[in-house]
Amino acid sequence: MASYINELFLYLPVITLTGPRQSGKTTLCRKVFTNLPYANLEDVATLAEARIDPKAFLAKYPQGAIIDEAQNFPEIFSYLQVAVDDDRMTGNKRRFIVTGSNNFALMQRITQSMAGRTAVMLLLPLSTEEILAVYPNAGTSELLLCGGYPAIWSGGLGGRQILLSNYYTTYIERDVRSLINLKDLQAFQMFIRLAAGRIGQEFNASALSMEVGVSVPTIKNWLSVLSASYVVYLLQPFYANISKRLTKTPKLYFYDTGLASFLLGINTVEQMDVHPLRGSLFENMVVNDMLKHGANQGKQENLFFYRDKSQREVDVIRLMPDNTLEAYEVKAGMTFNADYFKHLHYLRSLLGDRLGRTAVVYDGNQENHQVIDGYCNFRHLQLEQ
Repeated sequence: MASYINELFLYLPVITLTGPRQSGKTTLCRKVFTNLPYANLEDVATLAEARIDPKAFLAKYPQGAIIDEAQNFPEIFSYLQVAVDDDRMTGNKRRFIVTGSNNFALMQRITQSMAGRTAVMLLLPLSTEEILAVYPNAGTSELLLCGGYPAIWSGGLGGRQILLSNYYTTYIERDVRSLINLKDLQAFQMFIRLAAGRIGQEFNASALSMEVGVSVPTIKNWLSVLSASYVVYLLQPFYANISKRLTKTPKLYFYDTGLASFLLGINTVEQMDVHPLRGSLFENMVVNDMLKHGANQGKQENLFFYRDKSQREVDVIRLMPDNTLEAYEVKAGMTFNADYFKHLHYLRSLLGDRLGRTAVVYDGNQENHQVIDGYCNFRHLQLEQ
């Protein structure tokens, strides 16, 4: 990602780096752009300075700067627009990299002010590949339990529950309160835990409404807040003109399996090994890795799932740049099972030559990821560009 950001700076004066809190945005920026001064808008004094006189605040940085936590003052983008436009007129080549963790506040301002002046990049928690590069002996249940937040891995399993509990109360509940007038915290806490129990399932707002005891619009509003805060996302169903009745309801996933495991009350590897939702969490982790594959290169992965009214399902459909498709089944088992290919074969009969690579991504030892209809260990999943 660092090399791609540097490439973008050849063409644009501002890079906006967004993503979940604690995903490593600040660390990445300060490590890569050591020559740029750093301003953190979480700091009360710095934030007050920016709000009181934004023009003077930006003028302090003749070479540009890293402006961190911009969601605290999204109006900064309006002043950045004027500043970089002035720079173009005067030949100044300042570079600004702006980070933020609230998609609502940032994207609204970027759309209004920064069109043609910034590129938006997404930094998600660590991928499996990045974790295994440092912790090659991490087991699958440990990977699911700890997720991708760097602080969890640097602190070890002993501090995991403390760190995730603090993350939940400090960031998630605070973000929710800042975006909506949350009147019933207990109901919201029930909602997010129930959502964790529905990973990989179609999102049913009506069912959650009945269980939590709030209205359907409230459930949808809470979901949008969690999505804007990079806690959850919806994987959309695949549509094609194939004369089949396909589901129109998206599936729910968490950006981090460690947080989801915490919300489910899974706190040890031993619990994870036997938990009934381990397969759903494994599927979530693989889908996350596919998303991160694109995000880490500054690209958006076009991922979907297939499910028809006969309950035939394929976990991931990947739309390629040439409009061809790839299809993946995700299985947490370690043993070969020919039945895993059944729905992949069915999908090929529907899509024909448009469907290229198909594979079962699983937790076994076979690592053949080069052939059509092959097995691929999730640790060695190599996605084509």
